[in-house]
Amino acid sequence: MKSSLPLPDDMPTRYRSWHWVKTLWPYLMEYRGRVLLALLCLVAAKVASVSMPFLLKYQVDHLSMDDNSAIGSATAGHADDWWLWFPLGLLLAYGTVRFINVLAGELRDLFFGRVTERAMRRMSLRVFEHLHALSLAFHLDRQTGALQRDIERGTQGISFLMRFLIFNIIPTFLELFFVIGLLLVNYPPVFAIITAVAVVAYVAWSVRLTEWRTQYVRQANKMDSSTHARALDSLLNYETVKYFNAEQREARAYDKSLAGWEQARRQNRFSLFGLNSGQAFIISLAMALMLMFAAYYVITGEMTIGDFTLVNAFMFQLFLPLNFLGFVYREIKASMANIERMFELLDEKPGVDDSGKRELTVTRGKVEIEQLEFFYQPERPIIRGLNLQLEPGRTLAVVGASGAGKSTLTKLLFRFYDPQSGAIRIDGQDIRDVSQASLRSALGIVPQDAVLFNDTLKNNLLYAREDASDEEVAEVVRMAHLQGLIDQCPDGLNTVVGERGLKLSGGEKQRIAIARMLLKRPAIMVFDEATSSLDSRTEKGIMEAIHEVSAGHTTLIIAHRLSTVVNADSIAVLEQRQLAEQGTHEELLAKQGLYAQLWSAQQRANVSTADSEEDSI
Repeated sequence: MKSSLPLPDDMPTRYRSWHWVKTLWPYLMEYRGRVLLALLCLVAAKVASVSMPFLLKYQVDHLSMDDNSAIGSATAGHADDWWLWFPLGLLLAYGTVRFINVLAGELRDLFFGRVTERAMRRMSLRVFEHLHALSLAFHLDRQTGALQRDIERGTQGISFLMRFLIFNIIPTFLELFFVIGLLLVNYPPVFAIITAVAVVAYVAWSVRLTEWRTQYVRQANKMDSSTHARALDSLLNYETVKYFNAEQREARAYDKSLAGWEQARRQNRFSLFGLNSGQAFIISLAMALMLMFAAYYVITGEMTIGDFTLVNAFMFQLFLPLNFLGFVYREIKASMANIERMFELLDEKPGVDDSGKRELTVTRGKVEIEQLEFFYQPERPIIRGLNLQLEPGRTLAVVGASGAGKSTLTKLLFRFYDPQSGAIRIDGQDIRDVSQASLRSALGIVPQDAVLFNDTLKNNLLYAREDASDEEVAEVVRMAHLQGLIDQCPDGLNTVVGERGLKLSGGEKQRIAIARMLLKRPAIMVFDEATSSLDSRTEKGIMEAIHEVSAGHTTLIIAHRLSTVVNADSIAVLEQRQLAEQGTHEELLAKQGLYAQLWSAQQRANVSTADSEEDSI
């Protein structure tokens, strides 16, 4: 199913709301049979519900007959058993109809439950897939906690909306038409008129006030998402908070968010008070008038005690659901506000267009970068006029000072962004003309900051290739020098690494990331500061492994530490976001240019401090 078209911000609330209802319609039609059965149960329940007051009327009329002596004589003489069995039959019928009413309602929920559950599942999956399809820029601008909260409220709103819109609002109005029609046919028109006027006034008041208070519901939702995001961000950065003794600062910031949420909820509650008070006044006035007229017609003899009972039963049967309908309508509007935010996520367009793209075919693994221009903001160019070429089976290292655009090159290669001009080609194919899935299948990366899933070591490795054999896993473990870590873990490869791999040291996480990339064995390998967190001894072993596995593959190494790229076939030096010079290690040293200056500075610094392993499991 395609995402709905974006709505203009100035569209009236009621039109925006019903737009989301219309969007949900295909999910109802997925199980037409179940929806039809649920609707049949609904009709059966309403017919039974309308029948009960009539059975009650006949019972009261029969028991209040003046000729009670006839009943006594019939009992004494065992004649005319009808006088005894008729009320008993009415009682039995009343109980049966009430049971049918309840049973039909339960069957309705049983049939329709599958529909709502599947709709929630499909919508959650659709949003999840869409979020993964959005560009990196979208995720960098959003708070994960707020997104999670929006999705939770949206899926819950779908369940509430689908269930109560069909099984509360529609049935209540269906019963309303039945009751008004019966009152109009069987009794003086004043009862139908009072009922109709009361319902119109009730609905008008509810709609008007609910439209007005929806702004407060949206504001409360916004503050709820903000508060949730603030708490999640603080807890994810637990160690940083401790390092800076910032517990009280975080508590104050969280309390500030809570204060905004509290204020929004208070406004929401006051608006709800006004809505409920008006609804209660309308219902109470209508019930009082109905009882007054019913009592009058009983006194004048135009109605019986049974009729009075029937009118009274109809009033309670109609106005109590109508009162609940006010609650349902309010909740539906709140659900629509919740769903609205989730559907707005679906309206977000990916920053990188992937529609109708062909599959990438890698034959040799040659990468060409031609006149590449890229910026996040026009006044701050990141890469300017870059030309590079990676020959098949060769290793190209890109080095330079921080901010030179090295890591941005990796994001462009993986097509997290498209350049403003220029092109990146793999075997002559512009990566903008191929699907992102096929492009990324051909690429493997070890990022500078490896993030692991809260799962076992083995499953984190198998994330690269789920069907890899145990022998292949063992091989990449050996090549990445992970065996020592595995031997220290109580459960070996089945040890859980914690959320984002927090139970491991930085060096250990990097080694797992390297092993995971090796297990994928892509045609083109990218190492983005892959050894930045490793000690010198481990770094040497890892670089040997990298040289071993990169044989026969196009390999791009992004590095700050020049000692890790001395064996590269070619080294490109970036300065001021442009290519400053290129050549082998020896050639660049002989030029006595920027590379030679960086090399001399790093050699003089002679940083040999080993990465600490005290955080290991």
